[in-house]
Amino acid sequence: MLLGTQLRRLRTLRGISREDAGHSIRASHAKISRLELGRVSFKERDVADLLTLYGVVAEEERAPLLALARQANTPGWWHKYSDLLPNWFEVYVGLEEAATTIRSYEIQFVPGLLQSEDYARSVIMLAHTTAPAEELDRRTSLRMQRQTRLTQDQPPMIWAVLDEAVLRRPIGGRSVMRGQIEHLLELTRLPNVTVQIVPFERGGHAAAGGPFSILRFAEPELPDVIYMEQLESALYLDKREETDRYMQVMDRLCVQADSVSASRRFLKELLDEL
Repeated sequence: MLLGTQLRRLRTLRGISREDAGHSIRASHAKISRLELGRVSFKERDVADLLTLYGVVAEEERAPLLALARQANTPGWWHKYSDLLPNWFEVYVGLEEAATTIRSYEIQFVPGLLQSEDYARSVIMLAHTTAPAEELDRRTSLRMQRQTRLTQDQPPMIWAVLDEAVLRRPIGGRSVMRGQIEHLLELTRLPNVTVQIVPFERGGHAAAGGPFSILRFAEPELPDVIYMEQLESALYLDKREETDRYMQVMDRLCVQADSVSASRRFLKELLDEL
C-alpha cells in the first residue's frame, strides 16, 4: 500500500494517465489501479520502469522505492497458514500486522486480538464444525500468533467497543466465558489496550449498521482502512469521505459507551455472576 501510494503520487505529479503508465509496463490501466491500491504484488522490473517513466532516475531516489518493492513481495509470517486463509482475510491479517492503531466495534464476538485461547477455539468451531482437530489447532494457533504484537516493542494501540451482547452470549459455556472475561481484564492492564462496553440500557446507538474496524498506519501517505467482515468475504473502504464517516461513528460510540473504568467494573461484576 505504501509503495502504491508513492507511485500514484509520482504519476499524478507528472500528469501521466493510468493508461500510459500501464502501456509502459505492458499492462492495463486496471492493473496500475490495483498496484496503486496495494492490491496485487509488484515485479521489481515494473517498478523500475515506472520510476523511469515518472522521471525518478537518481539512484538515491530509486533505491528506497525498489527496496519497498522487494519488501512488499516478502511473505509474512502468516504465509505458512495460507491454506487456511481465504484471500480476503489474508489481506486483513497483513493490514493488521502493519497498523499502528486498530479501533473496532463488535456485536457478536470478542475481537480476535482480544480472545482467550479457549474462546478463540470455540468461535472457530462454530464456523468449522467438521474440521479435524489438527486443523482447529492450526486455526487457533494463527489467532494466538496474531496477538503476540500486543506485547512486543512498539505495539499497536487497540481500542475496542463491545456491545453487551458480546459478553452475554455464552460461547463455549460458562467456564470458557469466565476465562475470556478474565483475559479481557488482564489485557486492559496493558497501556495500549482500551475496552469499552455499550450496555443494553443505552438502547439505540450510533453504530446501528453492524460491526466494523478502523486501521490506521504510521505513514501519513497511507489512508485509514475500514474493514467489515461478511460471511464469505469482506469489504475494505479507504476513500477519505468513507473513512471520515466511520471515524465519526466510532467517536460517538466511545462517548455513548461506558467509560473505561465503568467498563472494567462491568467486567468484574459479570465475572462474579459467572
